[in-house]
Amino acid sequence: MNMTLGVAAAFVILSAPIASAQEVLSADEMAALCHGGGSICVSATIPARSTQAVQSWMSPDVGAAWAAGYKGQGVTITMVDDFSSSSRFYGNFGIGTQYQRHGEWTREEASMIAPAATIRSKDFSTGSAVSLASGRNVLNLSYGMYTTAGYSTSQIWWAPEEYSIISYASRGSAIVSKAAGNDSVAVGGVTGGQQDYLDLALIGKPTAIFVGALSTNGTTTNKAQLAWYSDYAGSNPLVQSHFLVVGVEGDKTGLYGTSFAAPIISGYAAIIGSKFTKATPVQITNDLLNTARTDTLANYNPSVYGKGEASLSRALAPVAIH
Repeated sequence: MNMTLGVAAAFVILSAPIASAQEVLSADEMAALCHGGGSICVSATIPARSTQAVQSWMSPDVGAAWAAGYKGQGVTITMVDDFSSSSRFYGNFGIGTQYQRHGEWTREEASMIAPAATIRSKDFSTGSAVSLASGRNVLNLSYGMYTTAGYSTSQIWWAPEEYSIISYASRGSAIVSKAAGNDSVAVGGVTGGQQDYLDLALIGKPTAIFVGALSTNGTTTNKAQLAWYSDYAGSNPLVQSHFLVVGVEGDKTGLYGTSFAAPIISGYAAIIGSKFTKATPVQITNDLLNTARTDTLANYNPSVYGKGEASLSRALAPVAIH
């Protein structure tokens, strides 16, 4: 998808989000029903599962959290993604092969990690502001906003959609899980003469988390490495301190890309919120960042892995978080 832009009064207008996955693009059995202006969509076909099974692509920590009663209840995850384009592709999260849009895949993944969370869908093509639900909110951004490199973020003319997201991350009113990108560069780095300005705008925001992909879930005996395509933390300490990695086991699902790393962190944040029911988005964000593991990563370096591999079990371990 090519990005077109206009320049007006020294502002760069970013006209189209880009959802990026490392698989062959190809549709959906999960059509979305869109209400109102078409900006908030409610899935027609995410079934309520009476039983949840821990899938082989998940960290075992997920099953332990479920067994303890923490499944994301009381938290709303809003997926800002593609729910209307003609681009679809095949994959299998362990419940059968499906043919879906990018947003339907990321939504399904988050719902499988945090099955008791409320999942909302926001079609990113509308450009309208993202609304928050009552209670705690997580926003999942498995897309980027790219245009010619070299502008400052103050020169970007944001649509109400991205403006609202950046504002929530700045004020700490919602946890924002942002896919790091699939260009094998540092977060916000230049690729093909372009930069992801949504990455750049979220750097330094208290509840923004950049999420990179590991090729497997790491263990102390089988350490994981950054997936070949994944963007990495880079040298900026503001990015390093808000960068996490999780396993994206595409050999099991057919789905590759940091697009499928971000929904795992979104699900983890919801699960943490279902235990620490009075915790703020800032506290949940910091809990995830400060409990990340480095002993499960090959040749750990903060410029590659940031804070490390997200550890749901460690994040849930405290009696309370502050």
